[in-house]
Amino acid sequence: MADLAYDDGCSIFEYMYRDAGNWKTHGALLLSGAPLESAVRECLEWGDQFVAEQVGVPSLCPEHFAATGEGPSDLDHAYHEFVALRSASVEEVESLPVAGALSDLVKLMLAAKGRWDVRLSPNCE
Repeated sequence: MADLAYDDGCSIFEYMYRDAGNWKTHGALLLSGAPLESAVRECLEWGDQFVAEQVGVPSLCPEHFAATGEGPSDLDHAYHEFVALRSASVEEVESLPVAGALSDLVKLMLAAKGRWDVRLSPNCE
């Protein structure tokens, strides 16, 4: 199955959560479909921000809180940051589970474009 996914083209969606204190937690998703970064970028708030919960991208906040040794604070917010969309390597295809189709993520992002809802994040009070 990994060979089939690789032959069809797979992408790595790189993103991170950065709190207001500039502490960063990085994440990556393996998605089926060839990368087309412009399709993602055009949907984002302020050029690189999105609400992970709104588009089905796993929130990095639990990992962030564990890494920083703190729970939610006034430094936390609802947005995750898009880093890059690139072709997956053979090693990534063999080691990461496919999280879904890039085309499905782009559809969700297009629906959210200009209407990002921070209330969907547990970091928004």
